[in-house]
Amino acid sequence: MAVEKRIALLIDCDNVSHNSIEGVLEELAKYGMVNVRHAHGDWNNPSLSGWIERLHPFAIRPMQQFAYTKGKNATDSAMIIDAMDLLYSGNVDAFALMTSDSDFTPLVLRLLESGLPVYGFGEKKTPKPFVDACSPFIYTENLVVEDEGRQDKQGPTLRKSRKELRQDASLLRLLRTAVEQTSEDDGWADMSRVAHYISNNSSFSSINYGYKKLGDLIRATELFDVEMRKDGTAMYIKDGRK
Repeated sequence: MAVEKRIALLIDCDNVSHNSIEGVLEELAKYGMVNVRHAHGDWNNPSLSGWIERLHPFAIRPMQQFAYTKGKNATDSAMIIDAMDLLYSGNVDAFALMTSDSDFTPLVLRLLESGLPVYGFGEKKTPKPFVDACSPFIYTENLVVEDEGRQDKQGPTLRKSRKELRQDASLLRLLRTAVEQTSEDDGWADMSRVAHYISNNSSFSSINYGYKKLGDLIRATELFDVEMRKDGTAMYIKDGRK
């Protein structure tokens, strides 16, 4: 029986909305158990009132960080120290960083060097260097629970149409490369291997295109042949050009 992956979720409450926390935890449940949930911020700041309401319902531990110096982000330093302490404790197998701040990019690279995956969650304003460093990275606007009164200015990403997907050259290059690199001699590739290749080589997430599953996105492009094998439990795909 496979051991469930232990994930440490660190939240930068200063620059990410509280509205998507439920969706973030649901997404992380696909990868393992979030046994560490730390929310960093100055809890004396009225702007974090929305986060305060989320702490107990989602078993999140508040990590107080006073703003000792004006203009300096003490929360960033506290989160980095927290992450390194957790890394050296050996009690976690992966990290999830919920932030829209590119200053955490060096931290992501350091964690990756230690062999631990880093899942990124941030708003659409998140700078590209941080997005690219994580694997995967999901925009939190896409994870907001529908019936929740959110404050986000941008709503969830609408599902991309076949035409829009086909016009995304970088997306098609990624999908075709993944299939090519994981396929057998007959050109067919196991979907699980394709997904694993993509997660190891990019920050891609199908959720950012409006699809909950990678397989649904691939079907939507209508550029790949699809077969269900092993009594319908395994999906295999092949580049439709071959």
